[in-house]
Amino acid sequence: MDGKSPFDNSWADQWDYGDDPAPAGKKGGGGKKNGVEKTKEVAATGLKKVKQGTTVGFNWIKEKYQKRGQKH
Repeated sequence: MDGKSPFDNSWADQWDYGDDPAPAGKKGGGGKKNGVEKTKEVAATGLKKVKQGTTVGFNWIKEKYQKRGQKH
């Protein structure tokens, strides 16, 4: 082991003279989501962004192809 006991203060604790602030909670009940709901929300948002980007990409390719066909 490195010779430190588990009760030694970390570097930050040695220089922190004040109390740690209480975590700020949301006012009004029912606003908490569990991990599964958060994951679903993030996945849905990511999927929307991928779908939008794919649509833009296909439209760009379609536009370039149509311009190429009109030059002849």
